Amino acid sequence: MHPTTDHRPALLLAMGPGVDERLLTADHHARLTRLAHTDPRLVAHDLTAPGPRVAAALAEAEILFTCWGATPLTAEVLDRAPRLRAVVHAAGSVKHHITDACWERGLRVTSAAAANALPVAEYTLAAILLAGKRVLRSAQRYAELRTDHAWLEESTTWGNYRRTIGIVGASRIGRRVVELLRPFDVEILLYDPYVTTPPPGVELVGLDDLCARSTVVSVHAPQLPATYRMIGPAQLAAMPDGTTLINTARGSLVDEAALLHHLVTGRLHAILDVTDPELPPADSPLYTLPNVLLTPHVAGSLGNELHRMADQALEEVARYGRGEPFAEEVRASDLQRSA
Repeated sequence: MHPTTDHRPALLLAMGPGVDERLLTADHHARLTRLAHTDPRLVAHDLTAPGPRVAAALAEAEILFTCWGATPLTAEVLDRAPRLRAVVHAAGSVKHHITDACWERGLRVTSAAAANALPVAEYTLAAILLAGKRVLRSAQRYAELRTDHAWLEESTTWGNYRRTIGIVGASRIGRRVVELLRPFDVEILLYDPYVTTPPPGVELVGLDDLCARSTVVSVHAPQLPATYRMIGPAQLAAMPDGTTLINTARGSLVDEAALLHHLVTGRLHAILDVTDPELPPADSPLYTLPNVLLTPHVAGSLGNELHRMADQALEEVARYGRGEPFAEEVRASDLQRSA
């Protein structure tokens, strides 16, 4: 038990092995111990069968500070945490570990999804601009030719001036991409069935219309039953020749077999940070097609970008300690339309 004069909430770190070492710096540890009664070196990797130290800390915890790899908080786990009042998630989606039992027990939940959205939006902006300049193709051609070439003649259809960019999903990331695109001379189309009033300067359209009019289509919808393969054969066929599809959301939102047909013929281009399955088979054409840029799910926070998520999560711990509402509270109803 901590002293009765210590009014800091008791807190337990709960995340996958090694995650805390990448997430939290020495400065984060210092701030964490100022804000909460905790041992930042004690990290619960498995709450289903905790050892004695973790079990004791869980029994006292008022806050769980979670990140990737956190144990799902089932009713059985929550029975071991009778004092638990809040879950502060230092990452994006909470769907992996927040269960119905959490809502039934009135737990408050917050996540660092806003912080994680920034690098994804930045990756997307870079992808859009590089797609317009056909950087992947020109780099490959330059390596093949290794000599002077009539680039102006070859690049008559390249460029970003007054291009039409289609944003699929007004998610946190999708909205951020729209904001990042504002300084550029581009037309922005948006499809989202839940949006009735688009942001200023953005045209709200149907999905098929967006696909037919855009030279870049960027996917930012959540993974839900209703969004499974929402970019399917009809949408892909509607895209003009040379359109680039960017997917930083989830691989299941795109019918990959249908997409491969258009990629193998060279009719479409793709920048894919996610696929379905997450790791493509070793013989997948996605690895070698010259019109595909395939990255291993790196658009989200990595390296020092994890520290931004830790900063946001610590701000939420501070708000909790002051008795204030969370700035980025997650509610059960939010999960029906979010990642």
